[in-house]
Amino acid sequence: MSSSTTPISPQLVSPTDDELLQAQANLWRHSLYYLTSMALRCAVKLGIPTAIHRLGGNATLPALITALSLPPAKLPFLRRLMRLLVSSGVFTTERGGAAAEAEAVYGLAPLSLFLVDGAFTGSEVDDGHTNQSAFVLAATSAHYVEAALGLDDWFMKDNVPAAASPFEAVHGAPLLHETPVDAELNRLVSEALVSQNHMGIGLALRESRRVFEGLESLVDCGGGDGAAARAIVRAFPGIKCTVLDLPQVIGTAPVADGAVDYVAGDMFSYIPPAQAVLLKYVLSHWSDDDCVKILAQCKKAIPSREAGGKVIIKDVVVGTSSGLMLEAELLMDMAMMVMTSGRERDEQEWREIFTNAGFSDYKIMNKLGARCVIEVYP
Repeated sequence: MSSSTTPISPQLVSPTDDELLQAQANLWRHSLYYLTSMALRCAVKLGIPTAIHRLGGNATLPALITALSLPPAKLPFLRRLMRLLVSSGVFTTERGGAAAEAEAVYGLAPLSLFLVDGAFTGSEVDDGHTNQSAFVLAATSAHYVEAALGLDDWFMKDNVPAAASPFEAVHGAPLLHETPVDAELNRLVSEALVSQNHMGIGLALRESRRVFEGLESLVDCGGGDGAAARAIVRAFPGIKCTVLDLPQVIGTAPVADGAVDYVAGDMFSYIPPAQAVLLKYVLSHWSDDDCVKILAQCKKAIPSREAGGKVIIKDVVVGTSSGLMLEAELLMDMAMMVMTSGRERDEQEWREIFTNAGFSDYKIMNKLGARCVIEVYP
């Protein structure tokens, strides 16, 4: 006797009218949200944050039109651009008077402060608040967008050896490659990496003092121009800091002033000996296997745990945040998938890397926005 199975029809839940209207708006939002990114790019390219800053921190649309040397006929369109950027938290706005027809006055929100030329001059070295315009321009560049448009095609391809990322599949070379795909993109990415590397170092030093107290020596691996290392030395004069980075990066670093030593090299091959190695948002850009190799070099460079040896990591731990911070972590993870062989990791994934690299223990310390400070012990 033969048997047959009757396919079960899925039961669709009927949404309410309000839910359908919300879903429609949400669909528009998801489909068109790239325009928010492009509006932000436009503001950076035009120099709107810097113009508002130079106008005393507040500016009307006519004042911006004049300051930016834009055609007066573009004023209505600038109003629409600013309306979106105010809604998304880039700028603030208020009426310049009680009258209903009073001109709107635009100001800088905390986000747009990161896009002002010279806004952090004087405090940059202490707090690590560096201009993030290069990050915006790199993330919204044609090369990045073209790579993202190739995401579905990359998923379907099973070629061997497979491209490690959609960026490599579309452009023929990895983003972080010794022969850059595009010179201007390479400049922007390099600037963005440096600014992200230094971002918030002052906060980390204040909120995680115990991590650095008692250290005698430290290597800032991938430390760029040494701004973060110099901030560490100022906060903890007893620490001897060395910056390790690629020769082309060290070649453009400031002239050594005795506070920080610079070593040109490759973290995959050698890390100078020190009591601690600092990795600030470095490992997210690399695959698990590459992270194990980097951490293995770190382990060779440091003494035992009893002698104070440790690796200090400032990076994302997915799942330790909620709301906006979690969304930022997941978007950065997608960016890593599209552009590099790296990823943002949850605690279990970090634990596996530490174990595979030969480390015995770790501790997740302070939560600093979307990132955490992690101590890893040999």
